[in-house]
Amino acid sequence: MAAAAPSTTRRTLHYYWLVTRRHFGFFAALMICTFAYIALLSYGNPLVMSAIVDRVSQSPVPADQVWEVFAPYIIALIAVNVVGQTCSKLQDFFLYKLEIAASYDLATMSFDALCNQSMTFHSNRYGGTLVSQTSKFMSAYNQILETLNWPFTAVFTSIVSTCVVLLPRVPLYVAILMALLAVYGAVSYYLYKRILHLNEQAAGAQNQLSGELSDSVANILAVKTYGREDYERGLFDDANREVVQRDSKRMWASLTRGIITAVITVAIMTIVTVFIAGGNAWLGITPGTLVIMFTYTYNITNQFNFINAGLQRFNRAFGDASGMTQVLDEPRLVADRPGAPDLEVTQGQIEFRDLTFHYTDGNVKTPVFDHFNLLIPAGQRVGLVGTSGAGKTTLTKLLLRLSDVQEGQVLVDGQNVAETTQQSLRRQIAYVPQESLLFHRTVAENISYGRPDATPEQIRDAARQANALEFIEQLPQGFQTITGERGVKLSGGQRQRIAIARALLADCPVLVLDEATSALDSESEHLVQDALATLMEGRTCIVVAHRLSTVANLDRIVVLGEGRVLEDGPHAQLIQQGGPYAQLWSRQTGAYLD
Repeated sequence: MAAAAPSTTRRTLHYYWLVTRRHFGFFAALMICTFAYIALLSYGNPLVMSAIVDRVSQSPVPADQVWEVFAPYIIALIAVNVVGQTCSKLQDFFLYKLEIAASYDLATMSFDALCNQSMTFHSNRYGGTLVSQTSKFMSAYNQILETLNWPFTAVFTSIVSTCVVLLPRVPLYVAILMALLAVYGAVSYYLYKRILHLNEQAAGAQNQLSGELSDSVANILAVKTYGREDYERGLFDDANREVVQRDSKRMWASLTRGIITAVITVAIMTIVTVFIAGGNAWLGITPGTLVIMFTYTYNITNQFNFINAGLQRFNRAFGDASGMTQVLDEPRLVADRPGAPDLEVTQGQIEFRDLTFHYTDGNVKTPVFDHFNLLIPAGQRVGLVGTSGAGKTTLTKLLLRLSDVQEGQVLVDGQNVAETTQQSLRRQIAYVPQESLLFHRTVAENISYGRPDATPEQIRDAARQANALEFIEQLPQGFQTITGERGVKLSGGQRQRIAIARALLADCPVLVLDEATSALDSESEHLVQDALATLMEGRTCIVVAHRLSTVANLDRIVVLGEGRVLEDGPHAQLIQQGGPYAQLWSRQTGAYLD
């Protein structure tokens, strides 16, 4: 995996800022509370104690005057701690509130980006990797926020507090200390930038590992039935070893950075020791000031030590977030135009006009259609047949705008689908694919997916028309039975009839059937064919089929090949012509033509 460009980090910050800006009140309150509680507890307490030390060093205080002399100091110390502790708890509150609100927004942002991407985008990526990237993108925000809050806000507070208190007292010491801290910060940032790409590479390797695992688990039946467990384990092990290699490089780079910054820390503590040892003799520094010099410097160097760990967490977080950032930056191959109207379907006429389309894989273009034309009148049932790669399924994808044409138009009732909203288009088309698409939800929820306001009676009636009611009633919980992921608890024929029931209930004017019966046994196919006959009544229908018996009774059959229409007509006419369709029919039926 190539090193991600620095702009990836900037783009990640851009998306995180969009979310933070919506809840800026929480963010500002968090920073203020963090600053206040660190300043009070870590620097206010030593300041009060230094005043006590100076007072004690001036002259002995009689026993009967202790409360009189030190009461103001005691009250100040109590006030500093009460206010500091209150700010500490408020900091926790605002941190939780911001993380909860931001997590919701980031999850929504990621979900919308994934749902609104084209099918081409999803076809080229592991589903498991996208889920992993979404999860990491959300958690990386929390990690960055917490790291910004601690140690970086703590470091800023330490510098400000040290300058405010010590600059008027020992300006030379503060100048030397700030110079050394500036060197420390510059070296840390330089080393941070050098290893940033290592973290992004490590995150990429981890995403690849998640993808390999997801791919194997999703296809576990193929793995087991072909006895390929060892092969899949080999692929997983290769990806796992890549993770180890990338993580090891990141580890050594981080350790090197830690050693270099530790040397600078030792130099700082050496200087403060010299100042404290000779400060009173050389510069007349009071004992109380010497106390806060040591305490403040010790605190600030400790905070700077945490910068290494903080930068490492930043590295890891930006690396984890880079995958989803690139997804969010990915241009949408299919996008609605600004202000696009909804599609209005009154009849259901479909026209492919002067269509040119090609697939692109890398830099290789595969042409499918070149100035293709086809008109389907409203209410007509049309079968699309032809050899594999002829473009049958591609036509349905272009109709549904799962891909956009390069030239030409796809028209529904005279409206160019590219100029209308995608959701309004797809809500007018019932789509039943070869492999039915079921959710890990109840049977009722799957049937009513295209019409979520349907009543139980309407759901039941749709199941009856789809020849699915009998088997549904025999399920353990009937319509409330969970179908399993992708409907694995049901047979192929049962899943297909639920998909048909869904299409019936949606009651769309246009119907697309893409190899809807090709994977079924004879009994299931008979039941599904009956259901499909009911479904097709009164609708404009496009039926993609390799099995020609599926389309023989349709109004019209269109034979595709070489990106154009080879034949067009009803079954009997095409058989008489003795062309490509008749040859396909002969091969499938074993018939001999006169």
